[in-house]
Amino acid sequence: MAAVTPHLLIADDQRDVREALRLLLKGEGWACTCVEGPAQALDALRRQRFDVALIDLNYTRDTTSGGEGLDLLRDLKKVEEGMPVVVMTAWGTINLAVEAMRHGAGDFIEKPWDNQRLMSVLGNQLALARAHRREQRLSAENALLRGGDDGFIAESRSMRGVLDTIARVAPSDANVLILGENGTGKGVIAQRIHEASRRAAASFVKVNMGGIPETVFEAEMFGHVRGAFTDAKTDRIGRFELADGGSLFLDEIANIPLAQQAKLLRVLEDGELERVGSSRTLKVDVRLISATNADLAAEVARGAFRKDLLFRLNTVELHLPPLRERAEDIPLLAASFLERFARRYQRDGLRFAPSAIAALGAHAWPGNVRELSHAIERAVLMASGTVLDAGAFPLAAGAVAVGQGALGAATAAGANANLTVEQAEEHLVRQALARSGGNIQRAAQALGLSRPALYRRMEKYGIGG
Repeated sequence: MAAVTPHLLIADDQRDVREALRLLLKGEGWACTCVEGPAQALDALRRQRFDVALIDLNYTRDTTSGGEGLDLLRDLKKVEEGMPVVVMTAWGTINLAVEAMRHGAGDFIEKPWDNQRLMSVLGNQLALARAHRREQRLSAENALLRGGDDGFIAESRSMRGVLDTIARVAPSDANVLILGENGTGKGVIAQRIHEASRRAAASFVKVNMGGIPETVFEAEMFGHVRGAFTDAKTDRIGRFELADGGSLFLDEIANIPLAQQAKLLRVLEDGELERVGSSRTLKVDVRLISATNADLAAEVARGAFRKDLLFRLNTVELHLPPLRERAEDIPLLAASFLERFARRYQRDGLRFAPSAIAALGAHAWPGNVRELSHAIERAVLMASGTVLDAGAFPLAAGAVAVGQGALGAATAAGANANLTVEQAEEHLVRQALARSGGNIQRAAQALGLSRPALYRRMEKYGIGG
């Protein structure tokens, strides 16, 4: 991706000063928007984003107090707190410089300016601002995402077509819709597409659409500004902004309420959005990857999903086969899961007996890869020796009660006595999903949770589709 041209807001009441600055900055590769006073500067900032602002401190020719500039500085910070502001005046004093810095100025330039110092100051402020935004983005991503250890195994013939499609479409910016049963690994495939794309060095942001309440959909997806609603104490970056320059993965896309689909469609068509509480339009460059186990064509037919949104999502459709159609991968996946869970639970030396491999290969796996993962995890937890045989996998066992009291019951019984509370909770969530064949509603009911509450726990523990 090409380097982004920095954009500078210049506010000065003298036309020749504005023009001289514009020509200097243009020669240095900056884009400039020049205005003559505080009102115009604030209006410009409300309409678009700037990397740095360079403002005069005096706009009334018979005053040297700098008061107007300090007021403008405070107002700019209210609109865009993170934007660095450099102040400039022909009547500079140390006291005025200190006052400006106290109100949030990043640096101070005295007229007539030295070109080399001016460019150095602006360059430093730009670098600091970009570093701060990167830190904010990483912090937000860490709060939203949980890194997985999913691996990627696809040796079977039925997966070769999937790999071929990924190889062809990943380098493009085409939107991809991944279809498949619950537990087939749609999230792993989405990550794979991102990592094989030109955007691999940028953000990969995952969103479980089933876990976002309709009332906060816009704030979560598009962000909000401070004061937009009662609990909006600070500005917040939305998921689209987090993914700017990278890829945005919308899992369980069929769960978006119909009323919110038009808002999503607008962003996909124009690449533009407004944070909640702001009238300023932001541009975003996002590659969209979506996934669902639903029949979206049927959802369109019954009026629950917009046809125009489906057309935007499925530039390329990718169908993942269920695990029962890729039996060659089962031993490889089982070995991978055994290594992972043995390491997690410190159970070194575990291995499969031939009877275990045969039992795993004969099972239909209605919960697909997720169910296989759960079965291996449970076997590791319950193993009394170093060899896992067919008896370690009660695959035909009926469902067990795993409601709100099950966590305490499981630990009290001693089966998971060495687990932390969070590890036991994760285990029970995975168990409920596997026993329900990946059906979110049934799993939530078994756990005594609402669907959104279950989705939140799935996101917390990195349990994807």
